[in-house]
Amino acid sequence: MKNFPTFYYLIGLLSLSLALPSCVQDSCEATVVYQGFEPVYAKPENFRLPIEYQPPRHLENPGKIYVYQDILLINEREEGVHIINNSNPSSPVPIGFVEIPGNVDMAVRGNMLYADNYVDLVAIDLTNPESPVFAGRTEDAIPHQGYDEELGYLIRYDQIPVTEEVPCDQYAGVSFRRGGTIFIDVAAGGGAFDLSNESSGQAQDVGVGGSMARFTLAQDHLYVVDEYNLHVFGLAAPKQPEKLTTVNVGWGIETLFPYGDKLFIGANNGMYIFDNSVPTAPVQLSLFQHATACDPVFVDGNTAYVTLRDGQECETFTNQLDVVDITSLTNPVLIKSFEMHNPHGLSKLNNALYICENEQGVKIFDATNPETIGSNQIGKMTGFQAYDIITLQGDLAIVIGEDGLYQYDISDPAAPRRLSNLLSL
Repeated sequence: MKNFPTFYYLIGLLSLSLALPSCVQDSCEATVVYQGFEPVYAKPENFRLPIEYQPPRHLENPGKIYVYQDILLINEREEGVHIINNSNPSSPVPIGFVEIPGNVDMAVRGNMLYADNYVDLVAIDLTNPESPVFAGRTEDAIPHQGYDEELGYLIRYDQIPVTEEVPCDQYAGVSFRRGGTIFIDVAAGGGAFDLSNESSGQAQDVGVGGSMARFTLAQDHLYVVDEYNLHVFGLAAPKQPEKLTTVNVGWGIETLFPYGDKLFIGANNGMYIFDNSVPTAPVQLSLFQHATACDPVFVDGNTAYVTLRDGQECETFTNQLDVVDITSLTNPVLIKSFEMHNPHGLSKLNNALYICENEQGVKIFDATNPETIGSNQIGKMTGFQAYDIITLQGDLAIVIGEDGLYQYDISDPAAPRRLSNLLSL
């Protein structure tokens, strides 16, 4: 039996594209531009296989980054993880590639790499980074968007533009389904669908992820967010994480940032703050609401830094930095908002705030005074597209983007010095 997802909200507007070139009496033709959302499936027998370790390969479509001791991990979107020996950031050495179909996120604890393999969670032993060992698999750990007995798991929808001529009396209207693909007429107010199924203060054995992460490790547990929920996995058996709890958060969940015994969750509509002092039972303390936008979060002390950006997946026109006072975790208060270009990931080290500004690279701000951060830029890293950044004690900044990996000495934030780069093909 086929199980297709139910679509239950429309948001956003796209530019007008409907033209009626001719209309004579009762006959006419319309040129209609649709946005099609084509389903992509993955069959279990094609990905539930032993994870393979391969020789190093070039970056092609780099995604998220993660640092564990002297090892740097770079996600190759939907394909796997690059393993880099970063003991010398001036000369990083690629040492291998772990092929993990459907991989987007990762986290490491005690030499064990946890990564998504479409809907499964896999564990990979990195005790010897030059020879990783597939350790275990937890099936159906990651929520999916539907299941078809012939095609497999519905894992996502790819957006495709479609233009066609149709008789006026056959015009399909705002949205319709043809086969398995959803079409939305952009001229009729169609925007983005929710395409989901209806039905760093870490311990030393834990690595550091970027602000765009959906996986994190805290309180000896693994935490994973999907678009609606927070999932808690126990690691008593490190090779076989066990899902213990699922907590509904809201909608449009995007990122997860741990700080002490608190979890800060970035969402389209705001920043959720959870008390995680009881690891298996996170409790929401508050929600700081903002305009609908993509929303990474970074926290330091009593201040949270939230970047909001527009974009196709965000369906908004907001590009700004929100600086939030979280002295009272149950009542976060906006200190000030600052206009930005197109902010993505961010990080803070000492009194400097680093914000990835897409094709403008990384902008560096003096964060001494929260009320003047956005108007006090002191430095920049340019010449590449920046998606996310990790800053580390020892004055190291690691930046990832479409162009590849860049590492900087930030001992002087006003004059960052490039140490190395690994370029994408």
